[in-house]
Amino acid sequence: MASVPIPLLITAVFFFVPLSFFQSIPASAPSPSTNHLLLQSLQGRASRSMVLPLFLSPPNSSRAISNHLRLQRSDSRSLPEARMKLYDDLLLHGYYTTRLWIGTPPQKFALIVDTGSTVTYVPCSNCDQCGRHQDPKFQPDLSSTYKPVKCNIDCICDSDREQCVYERQYAEMSTSSGVLGQDIVSFGNQSELEPQRAVFGCENVETGDLYSQHADGIMGLGRGDLSIVDQLADKGVISDSFSLCYGGMDIGGGAMVLGDISAPSDMVFAHSDPDRSFGMATVHITTLI
Repeated sequence: MASVPIPLLITAVFFFVPLSFFQSIPASAPSPSTNHLLLQSLQGRASRSMVLPLFLSPPNSSRAISNHLRLQRSDSRSLPEARMKLYDDLLLHGYYTTRLWIGTPPQKFALIVDTGSTVTYVPCSNCDQCGRHQDPKFQPDLSSTYKPVKCNIDCICDSDREQCVYERQYAEMSTSSGVLGQDIVSFGNQSELEPQRAVFGCENVETGDLYSQHADGIMGLGRGDLSIVDQLADKGVISDSFSLCYGGMDIGGGAMVLGDISAPSDMVFAHSDPDRSFGMATVHITTLI
């Protein structure tokens, strides 16, 4: 009997999940720095399976974890959450994407969900060195709520010292750079969270795989001041966590939640191995039947 992929619900309590953990699960999405390299590797090993063992925690340990979660989340269940669909497939496309709306009126973008980076960015209308992507470039002039992030001591400034800029380089040597802007971001009609003002990158130059990919840009979920999750949590509009549910290699799609969720009663707890992880995190895994 052929095996049936079972979606995994992955919740990072502190929303910083080591990239090595996600690479150990076939149904998960790696960061853009390894998307295409990992895709080639997966296609060459399509007939091989990977197993992630789960172990039940001792009773005392489970009780301690449960108490910790209740203390951490006791004041967060009243906060709204942003529920967002996932699209695409790791095997076919090399990534999973979600949809984010930016500006007033909203302009839609397909963004790769990336736990290994922090900046969320989309191609800007004046980007002559951007590829042809899924959606039109962001047009700041058409948004009544757009504001550039002016040069300050907390950012890297452009040569004229007028505006903050960003630059990112990935392992396969693709790069993205541009200016930082601030605008209203919306999370779709399944979200309880109202549109929020956030800082994002307005891309002026992209190279390598970023130039040729179908998706518009990146949604950074890693820990950092420019992370969408960090920005929303620092404002107090969501709890300091997010969840990803991948549909699987042969299914695609899935769901993402920014903010806290109620843990299922049959939740199985798994802990990251400090000898194999780049950071400390507690990861909760449950199968969705």
